[in-house]
Amino acid sequence: MKFSRTLALILLFAAVYWSFKSLMPTYDADEKIPKESFSTDRALEHVEQLSKEPHAVGFPGHERTKDYIISELNKMGLKTIVQEGYTAGDWGNLSKATNILARIEGSGDGKALLLLSHYDSSPHSSYGASDAGSGVATILEGVRAFLSENKTPQNDIIVLISDAEELGLNGADLFVNNHPWAKDVGLVLNFEARGSGGPSYMLIETNRGNAKLIKEFKEANPAFPVANSLAYSIYKMLPNDTDLTVFREDADIDGFNFAFIDDHFDYHTALDTYERLDRNTLAHQSSYLMPLLSYFSDADLNNLKSLSDEVYYNLPLYRMVSYPFEWIWPMFAFAVLAFVLLLFFGFKKKMLNIKDVLKGFVPALITLIVNGLAGYFCWSIVTWWYPGFKDMLHGFTYNGHIYIAVYVMFSLFVCFYTYHKFRRTSTPNLLVAPIFIWLIICGLVAQYLKGASFFIVPLYGLLAGLLVTINQEKPNAFLMVFLALPAVLIYSPFIKMFPVGLGLKMMVAATLFTTLLFFLVLPFFGQLKSKGRLAYLFLFLFFAFGITSHIQSSFNEERPKPSSLLYIYNADTDTAQWATYDNVLIDWNGQFLGGDKRKPEAETISSKYRTNLNYVADAPKKEIPAPYIDTVLDTIIGSNRVIEICIMPKRDVNRLEIFTNPIKLGKAKVNRIELSPYFLENRKNRLVTHYISDNNFTELQLEFPKDSVLELTLYEASNNLLTHPDFSIPERPKNSIPTPFVLNDAILTIKTLRFE
Repeated sequence: MKFSRTLALILLFAAVYWSFKSLMPTYDADEKIPKESFSTDRALEHVEQLSKEPHAVGFPGHERTKDYIISELNKMGLKTIVQEGYTAGDWGNLSKATNILARIEGSGDGKALLLLSHYDSSPHSSYGASDAGSGVATILEGVRAFLSENKTPQNDIIVLISDAEELGLNGADLFVNNHPWAKDVGLVLNFEARGSGGPSYMLIETNRGNAKLIKEFKEANPAFPVANSLAYSIYKMLPNDTDLTVFREDADIDGFNFAFIDDHFDYHTALDTYERLDRNTLAHQSSYLMPLLSYFSDADLNNLKSLSDEVYYNLPLYRMVSYPFEWIWPMFAFAVLAFVLLLFFGFKKKMLNIKDVLKGFVPALITLIVNGLAGYFCWSIVTWWYPGFKDMLHGFTYNGHIYIAVYVMFSLFVCFYTYHKFRRTSTPNLLVAPIFIWLIICGLVAQYLKGASFFIVPLYGLLAGLLVTINQEKPNAFLMVFLALPAVLIYSPFIKMFPVGLGLKMMVAATLFTTLLFFLVLPFFGQLKSKGRLAYLFLFLFFAFGITSHIQSSFNEERPKPSSLLYIYNADTDTAQWATYDNVLIDWNGQFLGGDKRKPEAETISSKYRTNLNYVADAPKKEIPAPYIDTVLDTIIGSNRVIEICIMPKRDVNRLEIFTNPIKLGKAKVNRIELSPYFLENRKNRLVTHYISDNNFTELQLEFPKDSVLELTLYEASNNLLTHPDFSIPERPKNSIPTPFVLNDAILTIKTLRFE
């Protein structure tokens, strides 16, 4: 019996390993693969070419990257066209986007399949290997392999390599709202990244039900689907959109996103390079594209809409499991009924008693509270101990995976130790509280987060475990592990997914999921005599991983610290300042801020994650010319005042950001692109951010009440602080990289205009 329990425990740990290992394919060098098949190595060649330098809109590398993609499409015999134009999207981010388009003609007259990824990198230091060079490379190699089969698809296949996605989904906005091909599209496959590794998650974009899309996806039968309806429910709550969102919102076109999120510390940084892209991840992207391209190129894309939704999740071997939303409450009701009957049966057989059942709530609540608090305060503790981590703005540190292990080990220690202390309470009595807690969770998600309703499925295993333990004093250990397998295979990846994708601030999700998963395996754990020894084993592993995380907490060339430096000249006050977003300075930027650094009196420019400048210091004044401003029109029409101004750079610039005083604007156009009424109503004080190409002008047309006073503050920036001849900024050390998501390595001028 003891040996069987030990072997069952080993099988349980193997199942945990398998739950991760089965998510994605393994990359193997495939130079000899037939030309009709997708080659990861050939795709990697594209990634290498696409990520030789930063290539954000307006950067020199942008043109080279565009030319490379056009050249590769032309090599396939495709006629390539370019769509160019200004757009401001929904975020008030103006840019001139240059989309790359090609079309494979089909034999039918139905809707077209569109393959989508973007080729611009994030300003200003990202090399864009993963985001989204990997997506472009996947499409280029996938289309090449498809064309090599020399078969004519039923549907047209449109290739759209969009531009300016990083600035506000501008290229997608330009295509959807201005290109005639947009009306032909029936389905979109979009390839994206939010890190440089890990499994690629499938997320559906639809305005209506997902049932038809799920059915078709399962018919296409990709080998390694990683998808669940909870992930998309969470995705819809977050302020993170992709190009595909524009298709759904502006044209009611459905589609699938495929995006990987692991190694989040590389996201939008100078570390998003060819060398750091996970080869297995690139192979996973292809495992989606090729079967879906083959299937949807011949499927009926005119009939993908559905009014009904399905709950879905992936399981090894089964791949995708789904069922209708209509089953949610019946499945929940069945679980409640089963629980009530088991309680009745357990009390009748005297295997349950009120005192021990109530006692069973104590370890359940202790473990949830202790582990929940540990996870909740994780980021505060980590950044208190290592304040430099605050400068990793996405909240996932280089040793973040080890921190996940640290907190998982701690959670398991708490669970095993607490239940060891309650070992004299029989397993059936201990199971009642976890089932009750899980039923509350399942009831809440059924009401408020229906995408998570598959949580009920592993609960059936726990109910079955209660049934067995009521009837058998020493149940078969392998049976108990078998009943826990759905829980292990579904939830184990979640423990890693949330802190990886959302940052270590979400470690509470990892610790709570660990605890809740422990509850689901409790029918097996409850019969182990070694809970105390296992508790101390996990305590030892907690300290071991903790020491490892400390050893790997320092910044070096392999784990460089993000750092920032700006030179700000205020033309209104004729003063200059050095500025940084850093919480912890390094010698490189500390030499400019030094002991005279102070907190800024007011904020200047917007940034992702609402990151503010932390320190400023006086700087020598340089001859940095402010832009030339020409008032083209200033007139009264009825009750409104209309002004038109043209802002021309007098130096090479990359970005112009314009703020206003609190004033209601009736209309606003930038370079003849009208900003939406919704944006004007919700914009607060920021009017527009123009990401400038070719040093172009910015033309503003504004309409506001004639008795109001308009004040415009112009923030004009160039990303050339480190190379400008008037400055002697040393090269950033190799143990540091530019801080992403903020204006960095930049010369910024401020000028205010007032219209009374």
